[in-house]
Amino acid sequence: MYLNSNSDNKRNLSSKNSNNNKNIPHMLSYEEYQEKLKGLETADDVTGFLRDLVSPVLQEMLENEMTNHLGYEKHNIAGNKSGNSRNGYYQKKIRSNLGQTNIEIPRDRKGDFEPMAIKKYSSNTSDVEEKIISMSAKGMTTRDINSHLNDIYGIEASASMISQITDKVLPLVTDWQNRALDEFYPFVFLDGIHFKVKDNGKIINKCSYTVLAVNKYGKKELLGIWIGENEGAKFWLSVLNEIKNRGVEDILICSVDDLKGFSEAIHEIYPNAKIQKCIVHQIRNTVKYISHKHRKKFCTDLKTIYTAPSEEAGLNNLEQVKKEWPDYGIHLDRWVEKWDELSVFFNYPSEVRKIMYTTNAVESLHRQLRKSTKTTSVFPNDEALKKLLWLSQKDITKKWLNPIPNWGRIISQLAIMHPDRVNL
Repeated sequence: MYLNSNSDNKRNLSSKNSNNNKNIPHMLSYEEYQEKLKGLETADDVTGFLRDLVSPVLQEMLENEMTNHLGYEKHNIAGNKSGNSRNGYYQKKIRSNLGQTNIEIPRDRKGDFEPMAIKKYSSNTSDVEEKIISMSAKGMTTRDINSHLNDIYGIEASASMISQITDKVLPLVTDWQNRALDEFYPFVFLDGIHFKVKDNGKIINKCSYTVLAVNKYGKKELLGIWIGENEGAKFWLSVLNEIKNRGVEDILICSVDDLKGFSEAIHEIYPNAKIQKCIVHQIRNTVKYISHKHRKKFCTDLKTIYTAPSEEAGLNNLEQVKKEWPDYGIHLDRWVEKWDELSVFFNYPSEVRKIMYTTNAVESLHRQLRKSTKTTSVFPNDEALKKLLWLSQKDITKKWLNPIPNWGRIISQLAIMHPDRVNL
């Protein structure tokens, strides 16, 4: 807001407002401005004065926007038979750090006027739609969002309104899910997370299939999220087919859990991929059968297997543990049966081993997704689940700016070991 200090000192602080609506805030004249300045005594007086200045400025901006939208000034004969005209006002309460004020938003007869000074569902310069989407991404319920908007901005947002606003991201979800991917990824982690979803009147468990990758620049990248019933190798096969159709020609190392048929599904699409079954999953599946009084000592001995310096040493230690714990031999036999895919990480340097020997990277992502979805016990449909997961991942992945530590050394080692597949 500024003063026009021309010679007569009596001009209004904006162009003449010819509105007859007494509710529309008007710009102060120079005399009115000076009079108000003389009456300021307290901080509250100053705040109120500034608030009284905000309304006329915003109102003038809206009037100018309507003029630009229609292409002619108010009451100008150029508007005759133009096909569109002004159609009164509707009142809007605006809240800012100066408090609440009232604005009259102009309307046109066609109803296609979209003001920029104060967007629909917005308060001052705050974009409420973006805030609703952001709050939804952080797992706030519709009731929480409505309460927050009402307290801060004086806006009532019904559940249907919030749903309509967040539904606007669905085309973005589709575009993201179908986007082109890189030709090559050194590391890919595949895992599922389960949710309860309504389907044909029943509440069933559904799996969100998650594919997290590390690209050749060392940065994490979520390749996609797929919703299906119960985690299974057949569905994973369709997921892998889709990412190949989106451009992924080669994967160096896949880290997976012990799902039956998983390895066969991967090799069907990526026959050259090395498959590393998650060591942490294998430890959990073994330790859950161990007596509590033996668990601490057993875990110490078990650790000698996967921390051994080489595959041969690890296998020898496995045989030694079997001899020391004959009562648990049947559970240790599972290690022997799966050794070919549990031991892949032994062929790589220590920096690479830390990345590939477990699916912790994708499980960490799942823990963050759980925080965003914990307020929803049952999703009404697949679209609602997919929408919230996409919003959540968007909020999470914006922090994935830096490459994995020591990435230069890691990718160089991979290039030496696989010169025909890793191009620097």
